[in-house]
Amino acid sequence: LHLRVRQASANAQQLAERLAGHPGVAEVLYPGLTSHPHHAVAARQFEGGFGAMLSFRPAGGEAAALRVVAEVELITRATSLGGVESLIEHRASVEGPDSPVPRDLLRLSVGVEHVDDLWTDLAAALG
Repeated sequence: LHLRVRQASANAQQLAERLAGHPGVAEVLYPGLTSHPHHAVAARQFEGGFGAMLSFRPAGGEAAALRVVAEVELITRATSLGGVESLIEHRASVEGPDSPVPRDLLRLSVGVEHVDDLWTDLAAALG
């Protein structure tokens, strides 16, 4: 378990950094990024990384978010957390029309696949 969590967290950190630099991404929410409003608190409290969950908002609104979810191939569209496989979901679709979640928010539960394979999949889906 320890090795899996450490690898998933390392993958999430790398993906968050790459997403933050991608022109097709408007915002990345991950406590491992220094741009996150609670990064300093997370750095004091977390040991061995910042976790395997991140959220991001593709540039282009809800249509762009739905396109990303539809076009990823390696990453599975599903609602779950903490597995060995990476999963992505469009939160507003899961929570329904009355949800306060932004319509363009995607949640990514990062697994232990090779980070370059995950990035290739995301970058292709982002266009």
